[in-house]
Amino acid sequence: MQNFLDPAILFFVFGLLAGAVRSNLEIPPQIARFLSLYLLMALGLKGGFALAKSGVTQEIAVSLGLALLLAVLVPAVGYLVLRRLLSRFDAAAVAATYGSVSAVTFITATQYLESHAIAFGGHMAAAMALMESPAIVMAVLLANLARRKEGRDANAQLPGLRQVLHESFTDGAQLLLLGAMVVGLVTGESGQRAMQPFSGDLFKGMLAFFLLDMGLLAARNLGSLRGRSPWLLGYALGAPLVHASLALSLAVLCGLSAGNATLLMVLAASASYIAVPAVVRVAIPEANPSLYFGMSLGLTFPFNILVGIPLYAAVAQQVT
Repeated sequence: MQNFLDPAILFFVFGLLAGAVRSNLEIPPQIARFLSLYLLMALGLKGGFALAKSGVTQEIAVSLGLALLLAVLVPAVGYLVLRRLLSRFDAAAVAATYGSVSAVTFITATQYLESHAIAFGGHMAAAMALMESPAIVMAVLLANLARRKEGRDANAQLPGLRQVLHESFTDGAQLLLLGAMVVGLVTGESGQRAMQPFSGDLFKGMLAFFLLDMGLLAARNLGSLRGRSPWLLGYALGAPLVHASLALSLAVLCGLSAGNATLLMVLAASASYIAVPAVVRVAIPEANPSLYFGMSLGLTFPFNILVGIPLYAAVAQQVT
């Protein structure tokens, strides 16, 4: 109930309800884009400021290593499971979507931890950036392999792996996050004081406004899941729990703190609905966009925001 009484979460629920009743309420795309960039910039600055205070520790190195390991394990296991339910192309696209991360889910989780006084490392923002691209690369390789098995030219009229890698690693949002972290790391405490009105005071309101827009989008994408196999709907809700459990096991094994373990669980449990769908739509045109986009945004994102984040935090506090 404490999570539901958070203003940002309530605005998300309000967006879900407004979308469900087909209200004409909407956030202009340019404003939504600005809010997304603002949140990433503020998160990067916070992470940089925290790193400037703590320095590079063994837990930071371990956390980043676990993030990379999960970025490979989650899409690989996901593809093996989904291949039993979908075509090779759809399985690769959905596996990439669930193998990557949702920045908004992560940002909401950091706000949740801050509001509950649970300490976490600013370096987890870098872990998020590291986990975004491996799943995309794996999906493209799997799709090319599927095309060869079907006797198609894997390179005909499609972006090559080098182009996909370039787009993944030079994505503007990801670069902004990493650049803001560097700025925060270099400027340290003086930079934190100077940027407090921007990255601190405004953050909660901006997040609430953005989650309102995400609630509207999530409600409007639920329709794309009509008629889908119950097994796929079960995957959209069950996969986050399985992936979070895997992340928790690794976190406990390596001795991460409760806050960092929670964020690692959130990253493993989240699914991309912006970066990965944009790349996959071009790189794997054989896959059905309404499937991987509808599953991640229509079911997994609301589940993580409303249920997953407080659940992951509670479990991490109990076992770490």
